[in-house]
Amino acid sequence: MTDRPNFLFIITDQHRADHLGCYGNPVVKTPHIDSLAEKGTQWDRFYVANPICMPNRASIMTGRMCSAHGARHNGIPLSKDHTTFVELLRDAGYSTGLIGKSHLQSFTGLPATTKFAPKDGLTVPSEHLRDAYKNNRHSSDYDLELTPKWDRPLADRLEGDFYGFSHVEVAADHADQASGDYLLWAREQRADFDTLVGPENALPDNRIDAPQAWRTAVPEELYSTTWIADRSEAWLAEQARSDAPFFLQMSFPDPHHPFTPPGKYWDMYDPEAIRLPASFGKGALPPIKAMHAAMENGTDPRDNQNPFAVTEDEARAIIALTYGMITMIDDAVGRVLKQLETLGLADNTIVIFTSDHGDYMGDHGLMLKLLLHYQSIIRVPFLWHDPTRPVTSVRRPDLASSIDISATILARAGIQPFNGIQGRDMFGDEAPEAIVVEEDSQRIMTGFERPQRVRTLVTDRYRMSLRQGEDWGELYDLKADPDELDNLYDVPEAHGTRAALTEIMLRRMIELQDRAPLPAYRA
Repeated sequence: MTDRPNFLFIITDQHRADHLGCYGNPVVKTPHIDSLAEKGTQWDRFYVANPICMPNRASIMTGRMCSAHGARHNGIPLSKDHTTFVELLRDAGYSTGLIGKSHLQSFTGLPATTKFAPKDGLTVPSEHLRDAYKNNRHSSDYDLELTPKWDRPLADRLEGDFYGFSHVEVAADHADQASGDYLLWAREQRADFDTLVGPENALPDNRIDAPQAWRTAVPEELYSTTWIADRSEAWLAEQARSDAPFFLQMSFPDPHHPFTPPGKYWDMYDPEAIRLPASFGKGALPPIKAMHAAMENGTDPRDNQNPFAVTEDEARAIIALTYGMITMIDDAVGRVLKQLETLGLADNTIVIFTSDHGDYMGDHGLMLKLLLHYQSIIRVPFLWHDPTRPVTSVRRPDLASSIDISATILARAGIQPFNGIQGRDMFGDEAPEAIVVEEDSQRIMTGFERPQRVRTLVTDRYRMSLRQGEDWGELYDLKADPDELDNLYDVPEAHGTRAALTEIMLRRMIELQDRAPLPAYRA
């Protein structure tokens, strides 16, 4: 057994912090994930670098803000020119595996929403000169996760590793719409598998009626969550026969919408017993009013990726289904933790748990994500259990960010990070005064007249959000107003606080400006 620790990095999708028992949720059952908090360290103020899947996953991989690595929103892959912390682990002799969701490249295959637009009367540059980056991530190297082209395993289409992962088995998309390597496997198990998925094939259920929710006909044993646990157990069994340390990223596509927990998880939680968030039905921001108006007059389809308003009954139903998805994940986590014990790997394997971003889940009467940086969207769980350095139920109040994950793992593995990494070792380095969250949307959504560019600052006490092109901002005192209902941005008595926070944001953004590449001076 090597003296270097192994790592099991568990990441869920669209999972807010307070949807775990260890974060105070009295309803959802997550005993296996909670055990990591009981045996380790839990961060209470852990924030995403970006509240969208691809950008934040790229920030986790690189330890850099989206403004530095360039994957600003879904549809922009992580460039292979950017170094990942997994590549450093692999370079140092680690066996590296990714099982489950990757989303470092696009998987929808949909046309880009933002394109180069020629202007009348001007000479149009040649195609390779239309972007500030000549290597603009539009080649076939960045089509590896496209589901329409997924006719054989990703591993068979790779030349070398995948962003540092030597072993990849990927589930793209979400819920019973999951695809990729997982879908190839599911079709091998049942030739009629495609007749089990989607709302058109759903099992009858008159009790649940909510947007993007259906009782999937996919059985538990063929659902993506089960497949990820199965394949993780198998990969760990292979590692137990090796002397090399390992890093496994076990990445679940759930509890992201659509809301389709299979089997017993569908009705595990009673919607009528679900307590609505304190902010439900409250909020005076223009987009909140617009989304509720669109729901009431029937102009919002509520069947896509955009956030939408819900009724009380719909909110309770969706939260109940989400809890079912989370408990299924917890059961899968329990299986894999038991496998570590069985294989004799548990005593030298650090287990980490987090999510890529949150979900409104009824806050202010809304669902999904994007646009408004409430705590439910930008704050996620982060748990760290190191059996070689045992602690019991330590709760950390200091601010931390998803860009810190890479530096913390590298520090524990004894590997020096690369130049330009922006995160910190959460155990060894001083916490920042504030966290910055970035979001650059690519399309117009309900309640807005233009795609949004938002920068948010979070301190120990305040959350302030500024957005380009709008005549309103947000400022909340999180200690006095944890539900973020009382917007102080334009309150005269808060102007001093607003000015001080603006300077802190500017200083933090300067600190996060890129320090790569290294100069080319010769000694």
